[in-house]
This record gives sequence, structure tokens and C-alpha cells, in this order.
Amino acid sequence: MASGVSPSSPSSPHSPSSPHSPSSPHSPDWITTPVEERLLRGALEVERTGLGLLPHRLPARARAQCTDGQLAKAEAQPSGVRLVFRTRATTVELDAVRTKTAYRGAPPRPDGVYDLLVDGRLAGQGTVTGGHVLMVDMATGQEERIPGPVGTVRFSGLPDRVKDVEIWLPHNEVTELVALRTDAPVEPAPERGRRVWLHHGSSISHGSDAASPSTTWPALAASLGGVELVNLGLSGSALLDPFTARALRDTPADLISVKIGINLVNHDLMRLRAFGPAVHGFLDTVREGHPGVPLLVVSPILCPIHEDTPGPSAPDYSELAAGRLRFRAAGDPAEAAAGKLTLKAVREELARIVRERAADDPNLHHLDGLDLYGGADFAELPLPDGLHPDPETHRLIGTRFADRAFAPDGPFGAP
Repeated sequence: MASGVSPSSPSSPHSPSSPHSPSSPHSPDWITTPVEERLLRGALEVERTGLGLLPHRLPARARAQCTDGQLAKAEAQPSGVRLVFRTRATTVELDAVRTKTAYRGAPPRPDGVYDLLVDGRLAGQGTVTGGHVLMVDMATGQEERIPGPVGTVRFSGLPDRVKDVEIWLPHNEVTELVALRTDAPVEPAPERGRRVWLHHGSSISHGSDAASPSTTWPALAASLGGVELVNLGLSGSALLDPFTARALRDTPADLISVKIGINLVNHDLMRLRAFGPAVHGFLDTVREGHPGVPLLVVSPILCPIHEDTPGPSAPDYSELAAGRLRFRAAGDPAEAAAGKLTLKAVREELARIVRERAADDPNLHHLDGLDLYGGADFAELPLPDGLHPDPETHRLIGTRFADRAFAPDGPFGAP
């Protein structure tokens, strides 16, 4: 475990009881605190459901402009969203209803992880049981929703002192928050005066295959940079959509980054002729709301299957029964000459666009994704499924991003 605490040790947050723990959820020692927006950070909007509160990472206006199921699932998975409060509680319980994705014919996917941080340091991890299952047939694309009950994640043995507690919600499970219980009063944690970093990207920014929500590469980079993260990494959905640009435009932020490219290639969504103007339009919209904010454009990390071969990406189901899914490029390299996008073409175009725009926009910056993960890194840490980095690579990317972006002379250096 990342916290260094064994689940079977007496001090583990997974242990069934501790000297300070209330005896049952009905004990008079329990204090129930409504899960309200004032306790949440990292969400753009919240929705009241029949059970509780559902965080969203895109506003309702944006969600109404696209009926794509992939986007709906991605924006409701609370990557970077966390409950933040001050308390001297030694035991914390959170009731939640998860929606877990499963694939027909494949072994169950790992449960989503809740990370508990005390004063900024990881102090426990847990999961919830029950919840809904979204069963996906990869061959046909059909989905079946199987309903399930509320579950509870419990952390006990916390320090008996006033502290700031963060519960980072699973980055890969839609999560409805039902109730928060503690054995001491809870109040919103005071703002720490940190700058807000607003980031948009693909499934890699969303956190695909990271070990836990506080160890996705943007979360790690935010921690190293001492900033508050708002993560608009949207799995499969970093597609230069105008409604996403407007969400970035309208969200308060001190620093903004956009990581562009891989989804446009692996969806085979547009050609080079459309790509350049779409990037300009996206950046123009962001600048309408943030004319002078440092804005960093990040090109794709290395992905060998699409460096010279256009999309779309196609899944390889040959090892699905063993729990392994890989991707391959289904395009033809010869089609790149006709304007089909490859990652090399995307990097060249992004570098050109930023270079030309920066002549009139000194707060616009460019970061080559190969500086975050390149050929030598792939040789040591290959992408397990051909597209997504593993937990160690998330750490590598997060550290390198922080070293470059948050350095004193970097685009996000201290003002």
C-alpha cells in the first residue's frame, strides 16, 4: 500500500475497530455531516440525486451539448475530486454508491480506491462494496446497468488532534456521495492560499491505470507544485470540443494546461486541415476568460503504435479472458500524406501554433510530451496496453511535469 500501512495492522484504516472508534453507526458518538458542495474541491458542479450528491467535472450546459456515453461516464468519474475538511476525528466513514465498469467475458476490474490524506500526507486507503455495475460487451458496444446497494469506506486510527483531512474519490468509478460520519465535529478546511491549476487532457490525464486517485500524474504534479488541482482529464474525450473550451474559460484558475492529441488520433476524428483551426479556436475560447493566465499547451507523450500510423485505435481481444486488453493502430501509414493525423504530425503542428501565437501572447507556453515520456522511457517502462501508462510511469510523468512547469523559471513558476 502507498501509505505503508498493512491492512491487517491495528492502526490500519481498514481495521474493523480502534480504541477511538464508535461501536456502531447508530452510536450516539457518531456525528453525521451532510455531504455538501462546501466540502468538495475539484468538481465544477454537483447534482442532487435521490441518494445524495453526484460530482460533475463538466457543467450541465456542456453535458447537454453532447450525448456521447463515453463522455458522460468520464466526466462523472471524479478524477481529482476530493472531500476536504478539518476535524479531530479519529474515525471517518463515507457512504457512497459507486458505478463500476465491467467487461463481459473478462475478469472483474480492480475496485476503485479512496485515498485519505492527513495534512497532505497519505494516511490510508480503502474501497466500497456494492454499488451499480455497468456491464459492457466490448464486441457489440452494448451496455447493461445492474443496480446495487450503498457501500461504506471506513478509516480509523487517525491522529487524535485537529487536522485537515482529504478523501480523494476514485478516479475511475462514478461516485454518488451519500453520508459522512465521524466521531468528532467537521468543518470546511480553510483555504491555504494556493494557486488553482486547471488541467485538461485525455485518459492519461484522467488517470487511466494509475494506482489511486492521489497518484495520477496530475495529482502528483499538483502536490509537488503546491497548487490546488482541478482535473478536466476526460478519458477518450479530449477532442477540442467547444463546450469543453467554454468550461475551461468559465472556471476560475491561476494556471491552465491543455494536453492535446492522442484522442484526436485514436478516434481518427479530424484531418490536419481541421486540426490547426480547431486548436486556435479552442485556445481563443480559453483566452476569452483568462486573457493573462499562464497557459501551457502539452503535446502527446510517446505512443509507438500511433507515432507514424494514423488511427483509429482498435482493441485486441485475444487475451481478454486473461484480463489483458491491448490496442493497435488500425490506420494506414500511407494515409498520413493525405492529412490523417499521427502523433508526430500533431506535435509539429502544436509547436508551430504555440510559437506563432506566443509572439502576441507572452503567457502562452509549449511543452513537448516527449520530455515527459519518450523513447528511452518506453524501453524501460512500456505502455502495458499500448496506450496507457502504468502506475510507475504516472509517477515519472508527474515528477517531470512538476520539474518543468513549476520550476522557478518554468511557465508555472511562482509569481
